[in-house]
Amino acid sequence: MTRSVDTASSADPELSLPAPKERRRLREAAELTHDEVAAAVGVTAATVRSWESGRTAPRGRKREAYTQFLARLADPAEAAAPTGAPGEAKPARAAEDPAADPPSSSHAPAEPAAATAEATAATAGTGGAATGPAAADGTATGSVDATGGPAEQPPALPVQGPAEAFDALYTRAARDLARQAYLLTGRGALALEAVEKAFTQAWDRWPEVATDPDPVGWVRAIAYDYALSPWHRFRRAHRHPDKPPAEPSDRILLDALLSLPPVHRRTVLLYDGVGLDLPDTAAETEATTPTAGNRLVHAHADLTELIPELAEVPPEKQSALLRDLFTALQPAVDLHPRPASAVRGGGERRTRLWTRATLSLTAMIAVSTAYTLMTAPTHYEPPLAPGASVSGVPPLAGPQQLTERSRQLHDKLRADPEAGPARIAPGIE
Repeated sequence: MTRSVDTASSADPELSLPAPKERRRLREAAELTHDEVAAAVGVTAATVRSWESGRTAPRGRKREAYTQFLARLADPAEAAAPTGAPGEAKPARAAEDPAADPPSSSHAPAEPAAATAEATAATAGTGGAATGPAAADGTATGSVDATGGPAEQPPALPVQGPAEAFDALYTRAARDLARQAYLLTGRGALALEAVEKAFTQAWDRWPEVATDPDPVGWVRAIAYDYALSPWHRFRRAHRHPDKPPAEPSDRILLDALLSLPPVHRRTVLLYDGVGLDLPDTAAETEATTPTAGNRLVHAHADLTELIPELAEVPPEKQSALLRDLFTALQPAVDLHPRPASAVRGGGERRTRLWTRATLSLTAMIAVSTAYTLMTAPTHYEPPLAPGASVSGVPPLAGPQQLTERSRQLHDKLRADPEAGPARIAPGIE
């Protein structure tokens, strides 16, 4: 692989910053981890991974520091000098992923091992380049023609605007991505949902996706992450796999693929199904190239034990046979995505609904705050003391209640004039 860093022009970060693949190759050639590069540049390890995958690009002083750091790694004299600098070459060590499986010694396929050795030679600066077959979704990554030069790409069709560009990308990749998600999950509805979610997010962030070097890879990463999310097991609709394929060979292939761990399943699908080379597969699975090679070796070994057709071919032809099996598999469910306009319109409607909900919630909070300010007391009002029982009070005293006989006598005396006040009033006879 040709070095793309010009140390003489390291003062100009815009001209000397290498491509994402070259950044990763320089780091692996120096046997540095993401944490060590992040400590040397002054950023986090996640930021370095994002720079190497091409999702983001450094800016300002970080770009200049990162460019100078890569220039030191690309300079053989500085890289070999025992100065103890971060760019100093280190002895070979194991893959930095602690979860990576050790390479198998008994029944490991030779083709992934050869790919691992080839990628290691490329990272060591020997001029070798690990290239994969043509991608199933139409994106050939690292392909070369018979003369050794880069393969000619078909001319891109002119598009009129963002909507037309999105529709073209959706028409080109949605069907293949739905099939790949089905191979990852075994659920047709979940596969279509993952692809639709990925393209909806792509439309929401279309300026970023349109300028991405690999827009199909951008969408593919989102769809794979959504499809392999462990939270789907708690959903009633996706709790059980769909109806298995009709052909026995397809059922055996799908069952064998679903029996692999998710990270091994994703590595096999990217390398053998999509056709990415080993460094690109490692970058998309967020692993080092040796770790991706180990995962591929163990995944092929497990598939060889479960698929009779795979055990009958030599190890160097297993990758090609797996690609043919993936292509020939016929799902028992419908994997036709919805039209691009429906996906794009659904994302726009969802955005409008969220915007309206946010504005409504903000208005309710403002009204509640205003009502509270208007009705809240402006001065302190002491609370009323609670009642207390008083003892020692004599019972109610006074005349006793009249009996029936006493009431009759009382009424008679009040009704008799001789006994009332009228007896002293003068009368005229």
